Amino acid sequence: MATVQESAGGGRARYAYRVRVSSTSAAALEAQWARCRWVWNECCARSKKAHADGETCGPARLDKMLTEARAAMAWLHEGSSVPQQQVVRDFATSRAKALKDIKGRLPMRRRAGMPKYKKKHQTDVSLNYTQRGFRITGGRLHLAGGIVLTPVWSRELPKPPSSVRVHRDSIGHWYASFVVATTPEHMPQTGAVIGIDWGVKQTATTTSDDHDLPHAEHGKKAAQRLAHYQRMMARRCAPRGKAQSKGYRRARKQAAKVYKKVARQRQDTARKWAKRVVRDHDALAVEDFRPKFLARSAMARKAADAAIGATKTALVEMGRKHGRAVHLVHPAHTTMDCARCGARTKHALPLSTRTYTCTACGAVSPRDKNSARVMLVRAGLHPAGADRVRADGPPVRSRREPGIPRQ
Repeated sequence: MATVQESAGGGRARYAYRVRVSSTSAAALEAQWARCRWVWNECCARSKKAHADGETCGPARLDKMLTEARAAMAWLHEGSSVPQQQVVRDFATSRAKALKDIKGRLPMRRRAGMPKYKKKHQTDVSLNYTQRGFRITGGRLHLAGGIVLTPVWSRELPKPPSSVRVHRDSIGHWYASFVVATTPEHMPQTGAVIGIDWGVKQTATTTSDDHDLPHAEHGKKAAQRLAHYQRMMARRCAPRGKAQSKGYRRARKQAAKVYKKVARQRQDTARKWAKRVVRDHDALAVEDFRPKFLARSAMARKAADAAIGATKTALVEMGRKHGRAVHLVHPAHTTMDCARCGARTKHALPLSTRTYTCTACGAVSPRDKNSARVMLVRAGLHPAGADRVRADGPPVRSRREPGIPRQ
C-alpha cells in the first residue's frame, strides 16, 4: 500500500510503501537504530551540559562530537554514518524550533517541547537516509551498511527520490517513506467555490448539500473490541519494575491493531471526501479550526472520533496538490455573524441552538450552514457581499475585534 502526503513546503511529496524485511535485515536495522539512539541521547546530554555551563551547543559542536565518538568507539563506527549524521541534524532542528517557540522563558529542565531522551523499549525504529545513503536497484532498496529491503511497489515513484525514511510502526510493520519533488496536477476549471465549516455533530458542513461530510464514527464502532483488549492488558499488567508477560504484549499489539485500523479508516474517508470536494470546486474557503481545545471539553471523545484535524489536513494537502486556491479563514465569531447582512449577535450562541436567526435582516438558516457561508464571505469568494457589509445596504457598524482583518 502506498500513501502520498503533500509536504508543507510545497513542491515535495512523501510516498510511503510497505516493506518486506528479512530477519537479517531487521536485526541490522535494529542495530543501526541502537547506534542512532545513542547519538540522540548523547546530543541531549551535551546540550543540557552546555546550557548549564552557559555555553552554546550548535550543529558544528554536535558534528564534532559524532566524529570523535565514531573514532573512539568501534561499535559506533561499524554502522553507517549517514543516519547518524541525520540524527544530529534532526536534533539541532528540533532544539532550535523549541527554543524559538518558548522564547527562553523557562529553564532547560522545565522546557516542554525540548528534545528528550529516547528509551529503548518506548521508541520505534526510525532511520533517515539522504541520497548518498541509499539506492534503488532491481526493485530493491539498498541502504548504506549492506542492508537490503524489498518494498511493495503498489505504484511507481514519479521521480527519483531525494531521501528515504525507514521506520517500524507500533504493530511491527515496516515502511519506506520516499521524498519526491512534484509539480501540481491541475484539474479542469469548474467555476464553483465552496465554504467549509467544521463541527462535531457533522464533521464538515459546506455550502453545497452534496458535499457535506457526516460523522463516520469509526472509533465508536471499534470501541467494544478496543475495550476488550484494554481489559486484557489491565489484567496482565506486571508491577512496576518487572518485565511484561507475553500475554500482556500480545494484548497490547491487538489494541494497537485496532487503533491503526481506525486511523486508516479516518484517513481513507478524509481523502476520498477531499478529492471529491477539490475536483468539483476551484476555490475553497476552509475554517482554520484548531480542535486541540476540544480534548479538554465534554465532547473530547466524539471530537477525537470526528478527526477534524486529519480531515482538514487532507483537504488542504489535496487542494495544494491539484493547484486549487485554499483560503484558511480565522474561526473567530463565525457562528455569530450573519452571512447575508454581516450583522453580529450580542452573545455567543450555545451549542444547543442549531438554528441561526439574524435580528437585523431576519434571515433564518441552520447554524452550520450559515457559518459555511460566512467562510465564503470572509475569503472574498461570495458574490453578494463582503465581510461585515450588507449586500444591499451600508456597512454594519459594530466594534471590530482585534486580529481579524477586514476583507
